[in-house]
Amino acid sequence: MNPYVSATSVDAHRRTGEIKLYGPDAFAGMREAGRISAAVLDALTELVMPGVSTQALDDVARAAILAAGAIPANIGYRGYSHTSCISINHVICHGIPGARTLKDGDILNIDLTSILEGWHGDTSRMYLVGDVSLKARRLVDVTHECLMLGIEQAKPGNRLGDIGHAIQRHAERHRYSVVRDFVGHGVGLVYHDEPDVPHFGRPDTGPLLRPGMIFTIEPMINIGRPEVKMLDDDWAAVTRDRSLSAQFEHSIGITETGCEIFTTSPKGFDRPPYL
Repeated sequence: MNPYVSATSVDAHRRTGEIKLYGPDAFAGMREAGRISAAVLDALTELVMPGVSTQALDDVARAAILAAGAIPANIGYRGYSHTSCISINHVICHGIPGARTLKDGDILNIDLTSILEGWHGDTSRMYLVGDVSLKARRLVDVTHECLMLGIEQAKPGNRLGDIGHAIQRHAERHRYSVVRDFVGHGVGLVYHDEPDVPHFGRPDTGPLLRPGMIFTIEPMINIGRPEVKMLDDDWAAVTRDRSLSAQFEHSIGITETGCEIFTTSPKGFDRPPYL
């Protein structure tokens, strides 16, 4: 069976099990949705400091998305009630905002998605709180490098395995591990769509990359082992060995010659330190 389908020939608002190929109008929509999400992450930069609660950051993110004329995708998604996921230190992903306040030396990921006219701009970024250890800073730097090396492989004629292999090779070269339990995903008018995008793998394996594909790349890299433990809230995932974890995420679209990143920071705040 052909795993690819033109997004105009199916209900693009529904997950069909096929990889949707989008046209210029979709790229324009993703560009605008991604710009809003990236701008909100920019706005949070000056608020990330010791003593600030994760709920306060989430409140600002919600207000900013709504003020831009978009909708926070996470509110109501599978019962979730917050705009963002905020994951601190050994929390890999899906940390729930709340009363916890940031402390000097923390690293954190803020992950959010804006919906604009149906298009989902999905992105996340790492932040440093105060005086962060060299070990933690290095993890954040290498994780961003993993993301960008994966994006370099996102071009027509390559395969998804080429993206995962580039990420895994760079992480393991620095003696870090790649989380296997969570992967990138197709995105567009559907929040989580085909294909799955592993951040590990072998070259020249997996689905062929074709112009019009839209998906996220969002490697989660651990200083220690890759194993995951779910917390009792059924959302947050932490490193089983409590080692530090970092993540960056972009939404991208495959073009005729390479790819377009939809969620680049308008202020150039693509990796810390930002100010």
